[in-house]
Amino acid sequence: MLRVFDELTQAFRRAGGEISYEAFERIVRKHATLFEDTETLFLLLQASGYPIEETLTGYRLKTFFTPWRKQEYCIVDIETNGSKPGRSQVIEIGAVRMRGDGEILDRFETFVACAYLPEHIVKLTGIEPLDLADAPSRREALTALRQFMGDAVFTAHNAGFDYSFLNASFQRFGLGQIGNPVLCTIDLARCTFESERYGLAYLNEKLGLGMQAHHRAYNDALATSKVLLKCFENLPSDLRTTDDLLRFSKSGRKERKSR
Repeated sequence: MLRVFDELTQAFRRAGGEISYEAFERIVRKHATLFEDTETLFLLLQASGYPIEETLTGYRLKTFFTPWRKQEYCIVDIETNGSKPGRSQVIEIGAVRMRGDGEILDRFETFVACAYLPEHIVKLTGIEPLDLADAPSRREALTALRQFMGDAVFTAHNAGFDYSFLNASFQRFGLGQIGNPVLCTIDLARCTFESERYGLAYLNEKLGLGMQAHHRAYNDALATSKVLLKCFENLPSDLRTTDDLLRFSKSGRKERKSR
């Protein structure tokens, strides 16, 4: 599905945000099984969080038209008992749904049941085995997060780690891949303000975010939301839509200077 997400997004961008039924079918058919029709694939894309909607003549990419200030962002942070999703698992999830104007719309926080918690993770996070003993199962916690995310922009500090770990975990429990657009606040921070370092703990101190606990999922998600707002304060004035913002976050220094 990752290739479908990428190919569709590029097709939408080339076509000004909307594509025909025929163009949509040509792309998704390349990655479909014999048992999936176009309508089923459309519903699967929506269920994955990919921001697509149907029009009278085809489909549109919602982020191509939504002003970034009105966009919803799901800022996510996870704590895990190891670095590899194949050999370890999520033990805590924290998330904040926030609109681009800074309004907090909802919050999500849960421990995740886990039978093995290494001592170095206990020391790093302060999470104890007893905290996880009666927590929701992985399937329950991940399903709740999938519902919480909707089709908001998946946002995280060092998003590559959180996204890839959760994406692997979702697939393991039959929840499909994450189709939400991805925004990394490290990338965006580097595009919008100068700093000696861009780690979350350093930015918390440098920017005076006032967050105390580090390596706890909800507090780190909330701190990331504040970093995101700091980035928004310094965006170029010609950025209008969420898609503009996503592309800007991946732009090079030379490209940004030419704006």
